Amino acid sequence: MKIGLPKEIKDNEYRVGLTPAGVNALVGAGHEVFVQKTAGEGSGFSDENYVKAGGKMLDTADEIWQTGEMIVKVKEPVAPEYPRMRENQLLFTYLHLAPEFELTKQLLERKVTGVAYETITDKKGTLPLLTPMSEVAGRMAVQVGATFLEKMNGGRGILLGGVPGVPAANVVIIGGGVVGTEAAKMAVGLGAKITIIDINLDRLRQLDDIFLSKVQTLASSPYAIHEAISHADLVIGGVLVVGAAAPKLLTRAMLKDIPNGAVLVDVAVDQGGCFETTHATTHSNPTFYEEGVLHYCVANMPGAVPRTSTFALTNATLPYALSLANKGFEKAIQDDQGLAEGVNTYAGKLTYKAVATSQNLEYTPLESLIDGIAAKATY
Repeated sequence: MKIGLPKEIKDNEYRVGLTPAGVNALVGAGHEVFVQKTAGEGSGFSDENYVKAGGKMLDTADEIWQTGEMIVKVKEPVAPEYPRMRENQLLFTYLHLAPEFELTKQLLERKVTGVAYETITDKKGTLPLLTPMSEVAGRMAVQVGATFLEKMNGGRGILLGGVPGVPAANVVIIGGGVVGTEAAKMAVGLGAKITIIDINLDRLRQLDDIFLSKVQTLASSPYAIHEAISHADLVIGGVLVVGAAAPKLLTRAMLKDIPNGAVLVDVAVDQGGCFETTHATTHSNPTFYEEGVLHYCVANMPGAVPRTSTFALTNATLPYALSLANKGFEKAIQDDQGLAEGVNTYAGKLTYKAVATSQNLEYTPLESLIDGIAAKATY
């Protein structure tokens, strides 16, 4: 198979879809990997690194997209990339389609086979390709929250851990999944006072066991969220409904009761965000105020630490890329139901129910289009 590795062009996105080691593994399996010049520089990989790994360098993104039967990326295509997509091309990347109507339309009109990292499942029912970036984003949420709490960055002027004789900051984490857990680890390490809110009582029990007396856990309800955030210095949103738009758990009305200069970090922004006042921002212009509260809603947070992120992502994606390349698309998804869960668009049809529901579009089960695929779970 001919595999294309383009340079990411989203604002301040320095990750790349494959490390040189990943390219080498694909070449070793008998495939051709075409790498756009300077694609890996942001992650610390030179063109020479890719050539030594067996990659073939091409000058432009147009050449990569024209040559690649499978395109391996990090982030969803943005407007300049839409015309480069073509019928039957296999696109293997994060898509986050639920809030992206125009991208969905383009994928369907161009009949692109879109396999989304974030909806692939494993035998345990977890999300193996979303997890590494959720780990990065969860840890970063506390890091950036602490930074923007500094007065010169627009915050309240509060140190997360306080000092002897001065209270630590109140950190509220909405969602006890991977993002919430990783955020809690960082916040505990910095000495903050932490409240984790989740709808799943069993998960709260697990978190209580993990962190012992270092965190407070709350069962999620509008009342509990409102009460918790009313004295918060930092609120982190880490809510996930697989493939669907995130629920708006923190409303504009609630913001009026949060202290001025408090910081909100919405890690769920890729799926539309879990705060009503969220809109996607960039690393170039990461924050904005609503009701006196500073919002950080960067849609590609892990792009700020690209070397760590690219290694972590390739570790997770490479086995699936090899399966798709070695077996071909249809055989690969027939052999792996979890990989089939990643197929969001195929042959001009929307094949992921949660995305169809979020956008009020027609849903076509993948098993009705390709023989030998088990019925998908519907979330």
